[in-house]
Amino acid sequence: MAQLICEQVSLGYDGKAIRTDLNFTVNAGDFLCIVGENGSGKSTLMKTILGLQPPLAGSIKTGDGLYPNEIGYLPQQTAAQKDFPASVREVVRSGCQARCGLRPFYSKQEKQLAAELMERVGVGQLAKRCYRELSGGQQQRVLLARALCATQKMLMLDEPISGLDPKASADMYRLVKDLNTKDKITIIMISHDVTTAISYASHVLHIGEQIFFGTTDAYLASGMCHGEGSACTQ
Repeated sequence: MAQLICEQVSLGYDGKAIRTDLNFTVNAGDFLCIVGENGSGKSTLMKTILGLQPPLAGSIKTGDGLYPNEIGYLPQQTAAQKDFPASVREVVRSGCQARCGLRPFYSKQEKQLAAELMERVGVGQLAKRCYRELSGGQQQRVLLARALCATQKMLMLDEPISGLDPKASADMYRLVKDLNTKDKITIIMISHDVTTAISYASHVLHIGEQIFFGTTDAYLASGMCHGEGSACTQ
């Protein structure tokens, strides 16, 4: 059974559609890479799946034991967020807030979970450091740990390597792939670095003048990756 089912979904704002009739499914353990031109609706799709805005038409359903509030999200950072004056530990623990309900504090189990996840992504030794003093790659690992506090089932990543140097980008890709293969977490990732990103993905959703959804091998065979105006040529 699919963890995520999108049927005849139309995306947009204020009643104006920017993308219509999107259909795809994501099964447990998939690594889906969403690619396409700027303004094609990739980030809008992710926000719609997360329930941050409603679809203009169609339906988005979760299944196979996944609930909508069990999806971890790593959004693109703004300049203000990069300068956030909190400790790494505080930022990561904030990912447990959905578990707290009306409790104004974190439980022992939640604190332990945050500590384990900081170690898992390689920032355990930075727990007491101020978030805004970290490098871009370290900040992204901290945000990844925060997203993992919300889920051990599905992660959504919006341009997780944006602004990172080549080494930090490669390290992030390897970490995300490791979470997919070893921790069995389903990954949905938007990336403009298409050539590299799809080398890690099991499936591709290409949003543009044409829509493609299928396995990575089928996407490469389709020729869409190298077509005029494709994301691969940017």
